[in-house]
Amino acid sequence: MTDKTQDSGHSFDRHMLEALVCPVTQATLRYDAARQELISEAAGLAFPIRAGIPIMLIDEARQIKADD
Repeated sequence: MTDKTQDSGHSFDRHMLEALVCPVTQATLRYDAARQELISEAAGLAFPIRAGIPIMLIDEARQIKADD
């Protein structure tokens, strides 16, 4: 099993997740491999991962519902 996830030829290192926190709440993030997003349950935001790079800008995040 690898710690990297493929995204259209790019990989995301899940160990990086340990160093990243939500820019709004400073809470930990959950990795959603299917959607290629980092989820902040506390803020109700999903931050996209593009070309293997997490985009941690609030303006780029999408709002999520509690059941998402």
